[in-house]
Amino acid sequence: MIAAGHACLIVAFASALYGIAASIYGARAKRRDFVASGRRAVYAMAGATTVAFVLLEAAFVRSDFEYAVVASHSSTTTPLFYRLTAMWSSQEGSLLLWLFSLGLWSSLILFLTRHKLRALAPYATAVLLGFAAFFAGVMLFAESPFIRADRVVAEGAGLNPLLRDPGMMIHPPMLYSGYTLFAVPFAFGIAALITRRLDAEWIRSTRPFTLAAWCALGFGIVLGARWSYHELDWGGYWMWDPVENASLMPWLTATAFLHSVMIQERRGLLRTWNVSLVLATGVLSILGTFLVRSGVLNSIHAFGASTLGVPFLILLAVMIAGSIYLVTSRQESLKSDKRLDSLLSREAMFVLNNFVLVAMCFVVFWGTFFPLIAEAFTGRQRNIGPPVYERFIVPLALILVLLSAVGPVIAWRRATGANLKRNLGKPALFGVVVLVALLALGVTESVTALIMFTLAGFVVGTVVQEFWRGTRARRAAAKEAVPVALLQLVKRNRRRYGGYLVHVGIIVLFVGVAASSSFKDIQDVALRPGESATVGGKEFTYVKPTSELVAAPNGRLEKIQFGAELRVEGRTMHTSKDYFPSQDTSLGPVSRFFDGEATTEVALNATLGKDTWAAVAPDINKLRPRIEEGDKVFANAADELTEDQANEFLGVALRGLVDGYADAPPPARFRFEVNPLVTWIWIGSLIAVLGGILAGWPTRRGLTKIASAKYAARVGKDVREPESVPA
Repeated sequence: MIAAGHACLIVAFASALYGIAASIYGARAKRRDFVASGRRAVYAMAGATTVAFVLLEAAFVRSDFEYAVVASHSSTTTPLFYRLTAMWSSQEGSLLLWLFSLGLWSSLILFLTRHKLRALAPYATAVLLGFAAFFAGVMLFAESPFIRADRVVAEGAGLNPLLRDPGMMIHPPMLYSGYTLFAVPFAFGIAALITRRLDAEWIRSTRPFTLAAWCALGFGIVLGARWSYHELDWGGYWMWDPVENASLMPWLTATAFLHSVMIQERRGLLRTWNVSLVLATGVLSILGTFLVRSGVLNSIHAFGASTLGVPFLILLAVMIAGSIYLVTSRQESLKSDKRLDSLLSREAMFVLNNFVLVAMCFVVFWGTFFPLIAEAFTGRQRNIGPPVYERFIVPLALILVLLSAVGPVIAWRRATGANLKRNLGKPALFGVVVLVALLALGVTESVTALIMFTLAGFVVGTVVQEFWRGTRARRAAAKEAVPVALLQLVKRNRRRYGGYLVHVGIIVLFVGVAASSSFKDIQDVALRPGESATVGGKEFTYVKPTSELVAAPNGRLEKIQFGAELRVEGRTMHTSKDYFPSQDTSLGPVSRFFDGEATTEVALNATLGKDTWAAVAPDINKLRPRIEEGDKVFANAADELTEDQANEFLGVALRGLVDGYADAPPPARFRFEVNPLVTWIWIGSLIAVLGGILAGWPTRRGLTKIASAKYAARVGKDVREPESVPA
């Protein structure tokens, strides 16, 4: 099967190279047969990659340690679900996932556009296959998942314990789906520049893919934040890690594009700006993939140092240089004879919105790469911490929220005073009411949070007003009940009202971030059983220690768990530190269970108002003398014990250590937190994703239009090529 998987990669690589040549030749020579052949090469590449993907997944499921990647990233003690998802925890497997996703989305867009965008499609096909050739080539010549292990082992190293979390294992496919979906508008943007067909047709055709990429990447980012919050022991959800930042940057530029593209569609403006945003988003998506694999920046999410830095740098250089050349050389075609009529208009608000989003992206970019910039000038890396990011990001976020309230409701071309009063008066009043209510409740600790809550009220007011006005108009015209009128309103204007839902979701998320950042109570404390600590008005009582040997489904010892039972306001909570055995054979048979990977299982009680969060750090230093003594006993008796006897005695020794910790526990260190409104971050994210799906969902009118276009094309063909009639 290893040879079969390698053969699939060769087929994918060869198909990509052939498809590039066929597509470009077909476009230049106006040979539709070669263009179609290039498109079919995408299908062949996708098919070969799918087979390779399935073969590697099957190897992980059956724990086939003949595969080097399976032996190094899975084990028989890894649960089935995590064996299914362990593939993309590896460098090699994640590259295959990237190529698999690219093949899927490339095939879909080319199938959907096979009867339109005929001038652009061949060049877009070549670009998409260029990405495919790169990733297939990297796997063939540098990081292949189909490498035979030097020796077949009885047990693998196992999945990194930090990744044994459902959200974290869904997080990479979401990110990669976002990255690869962004390759679609990038490819068609390049094709539009090459052919100088720079109207909005290619934007309309690729918009569903851009929206899908925006939703997938955004959802992946939130899943990563959620994982960090309940899997790591620091108690936060965003640390401005380089890989976190790398996923955020293309999401910000894509958000800017989705706003400004409406101006091009409606007024024919911002062509240069929009195509530049599309190309920047594609480049930043590859940059995010690069940062995970290059090892140039330290990150908990990265694979570490590898040999892939240079190939990715070459790819990025080609993309950046090619994009700059095409944009600068097509300036005449990109020019528009139209201009903004007024700075007080929807177009101007969207432009300001874009500037803010791009400024946020620049801040994140600068902070991410500042360590490398500092090293280039000073000889040593200097990291930028969260306070530096927040100093710039917070005011930009406040401006963004204000613009999201004004932009969707202000008039196109030029707004009048009466228009502003009609559309913004009541929502602004609602924002003031929110501010007064918060001041009356004594919420005065953070001026920034107060401004955010006030602006959030302003945004919600504008959205509610728009839904109400539309429903009322629909009800008056169609004589429908309010729920029916609302449903029909949204159904017939999905893009508009889906966009409003996205705004509400992002605002809810911002409110959760502002509240949890400004009003969080946190305390680190050492407690003995029976002792308590009060944090954020809640009393945390350390009831008793817990300790356990946890076996995998196959009966083998998976981990050792030391934890604590807590009592908080009458509720019992459990937190633990889980110790997984190391595969380092130089360690003693007992100590290897304490010197491998360790994870924290936090205690979390999440409500709509506040989260109660706790994490324990057991003090196992008191056990070290007994651990070392156990290693010495096993070393002295190694020649006298059979394997079964050694396993039996090891189990007894570990049981004694576990029981000893519970019987005479040393003080344990805890981190206790009370975080307000964190749950609303996850709720807001879901609202935003649902709004994005609604905005991108094809309407019946759109489907009818597509069907009509196909019918017209068939009629036209029949007119041009009439059937021969016998004489």
